[in-house]
Amino acid sequence: TSGPPAPGPGSGAAPAPPEPGTEAPPPAEASPPAAARGAEDGRLRPGAKRVTFPSDEDIVSGAVEPKDPWRHAQNVTVDEIVTAYKQACQKLNCKQIPKLLKQIQEFKDLAPRIDCLDLKGEKLDYKACEALEEIFKRVQFKIVDLEQTSLDEDGASALFDMIEYYESATHLNISFNKHIGTRGWQAAAHMMRKTNCLQYLDARNTPLLDHSAPFVARALRISSSLVVLHLENASLSGRPLMLLATALKMNMNLRELYLADNKLNGLQDSAQLGNLLKFNSCIQILDLRNNHVLDSGLAYICEGLKEQRRGLVTLVLWNNQLTHTGMAYLGMTLPHTQSLETLNLGHNPIGNEGVRNLKNGLIGNRSVLRLGLASTKLTCEGAVAVAEFIAESPRLLRLDLRENEIKTGGLMALSLALKVNHSLLRLDLDREPKKEAVKSFIETQKALLAEIQNGCKRNFILAKEKEEKEQKLQQSASMPEITVTEPLEEEGSTPAASENGATEPAEDDGGDVTDSDSDTDEEVDTGFETKDSSVPPNHPDGAAAPRPSPEQPRERPPPLPRAEEPPRSPAASPASAPSQRNERRISVSSPGRGHKIFVVTRVESLPERAAEDATHPGPAPATKPELPAPQANGAVPEVPAGSAEPGAAPSCESAAHDAPLPNGLKMDFARALPETPLDGNGKVGSCAAEHGKRSKPSPPPKIRAS
Repeated sequence: TSGPPAPGPGSGAAPAPPEPGTEAPPPAEASPPAAARGAEDGRLRPGAKRVTFPSDEDIVSGAVEPKDPWRHAQNVTVDEIVTAYKQACQKLNCKQIPKLLKQIQEFKDLAPRIDCLDLKGEKLDYKACEALEEIFKRVQFKIVDLEQTSLDEDGASALFDMIEYYESATHLNISFNKHIGTRGWQAAAHMMRKTNCLQYLDARNTPLLDHSAPFVARALRISSSLVVLHLENASLSGRPLMLLATALKMNMNLRELYLADNKLNGLQDSAQLGNLLKFNSCIQILDLRNNHVLDSGLAYICEGLKEQRRGLVTLVLWNNQLTHTGMAYLGMTLPHTQSLETLNLGHNPIGNEGVRNLKNGLIGNRSVLRLGLASTKLTCEGAVAVAEFIAESPRLLRLDLRENEIKTGGLMALSLALKVNHSLLRLDLDREPKKEAVKSFIETQKALLAEIQNGCKRNFILAKEKEEKEQKLQQSASMPEITVTEPLEEEGSTPAASENGATEPAEDDGGDVTDSDSDTDEEVDTGFETKDSSVPPNHPDGAAAPRPSPEQPRERPPPLPRAEEPPRSPAASPASAPSQRNERRISVSSPGRGHKIFVVTRVESLPERAAEDATHPGPAPATKPELPAPQANGAVPEVPAGSAEPGAAPSCESAAHDAPLPNGLKMDFARALPETPLDGNGKVGSCAAEHGKRSKPSPPPKIRAS
């Protein structure tokens, strides 16, 4: 039988091994795929894909500019606005708002922002909100009032997007809209973050719940324009307040924050507010009325207040169940606050003990101007403590003591305190007198109430007069006054002077002896002004200027008239008269900080008399007297008339001590002047000789400041 046939080329059997002694043939090369063979031939198969890229110049085919939101607002008229709004309502199949149409008809000047768009109380569904876009795209407003408009999530989102896009309002009121939901608050937060013109947002009675608060908190953290935020009765207690307080630590623009009626507690919520006050010094008004802060919460808030070097101006704690314990915390905090001006503690059961705890802190405080103690369960005892604070306060402007049981004794204490207080302008008390066991006391109460009101009126008149005087003083000090004093050709009569160079005290109409050149600490507190060296100590009528009272700041002395010479004392005239006759004095006075007037005097010698004075020096003194010891108040005591030798000319030291210095420096500054060096023969050169050594070209004029 024959063997099995050899496997064909298409069979799956392996090729037979080569016979022994023969060489194996080289392996056959793999054939290329069909696509590659087609590419080599320059041809593509019908199913192959190909990717190409355009050249760099052809990649960007064009650009589209963003739409101008105000393309419809150019040269717009009222009729066009009305027509566009009616067409939008017809297209959206919604009712027109007659109140809105009436307001549009009353628009006059459309170029700037219109005062108000008032939609309060109108029901706005989604279609009504969409129709409002025809108005917002043509006109801007200062106030957009959407209070109680029954906004839902869709309508609120659409409206807030329009207001953000067209920058429609600077003041927005969305209060009493309880159903704007999460998407509505999300759109509101986007509006707050993106709109640069929105400064005021009122969201009273609009709940801001846990799932909506993060959006608002993120917007407040980076908000750049919002200044006033109302969130009363917005259910903030807990996590929403924590998120808001944390975000507001970084906000440097918000100035007023209203958080009333949010049931804030005295633990976690108050701790968040205390931390907020520690880190944020930009909020000026914090309103916490009608919450549950309690004494424990007030302790947290006081810790934050101690860190407020500047910032918080008004703190409202009305109706927070505070007692005398909380007033102890507040009394220890008030001396540290430097910016707090208004403190409202009304409707808290503070009592007489609480006012006593608060009194020392109020006296130590230097910033509180308005204090609210209405309905705080005070009696006459508490009124006496308040009266002690009134008598000590130089800055309190308003005090509210209504709805308290303050009877005759307390009113008497308040009346006596007002007699020594000159700042309190308004003291609110119950108009009707309280019931007394003795009927005659009711008439006494009425008389005391009238006295208290008269005291406030008196303080108001004094404050108005003081303000007018300050305005006149600022107007007169706004321009520098330049006074040129030329030498007189003939000697005139000089006013009488005392031995120390000061004008003799004169009695005014009231009989009080005053000194026109005193330099006491009291004058610093009562508006002391640095004395102008170009003003003579006496008035033209010969009477010295009266000392200013503590209530009235000293007025600025009038400038010296032209061609008038400051007075010289007789003791200094023999030596200093030749030098003063050939001097020209230019005094420049300009306003400084506060009420002080700074004077710079320039003394120049006239060339035609310089040589003449050099040839006639004054007599030299024989000895050098010592300056007397200064008194306790800084004034230099008078020198006895018989201390100098008869007929001897006064020395330079004596002239500098006894006579006013040429540039108007005060006498007690003489101690700080350097001593005059001795000449070759061991004697002190005379004043006239010193001023007369100008035969050579005179050096540049000296400028002396007082």
